[in-house]
Amino acid sequence: MDTKDLNPYLFSLIQMFSSACWQQMGKIPSQIDGKISKDLKAAQQTIELLIMLKDKTKGNLSSTEDKMLTDALSNLQMNYADEATKEQTAAKPEEKKEEIKN
Repeated sequence: MDTKDLNPYLFSLIQMFSSACWQQMGKIPSQIDGKISKDLKAAQQTIELLIMLKDKTKGNLSSTEDKMLTDALSNLQMNYADEATKEQTAAKPEEKKEEIKN
């Protein structure tokens, strides 16, 4: 990656949102307390913020900045989909138990 075309503030912003999203998906521990917790709704909102940033800066980013933002979004979205699928799969046995009881 050619960093001369990279605004350091944009880089920091993307890193900040990405790190928060990884924590929200339970992929890395919190930087505050070191615990791993999962909040997929917050992760989804963070991804939506990055999508909004990409949309609002369209045509105003260098190719390096655009690639960095696109790559970050792609990785986060794929991992979010994986975590959401795991959560749905884990919830289904519970639903079946309730159906059997009724």
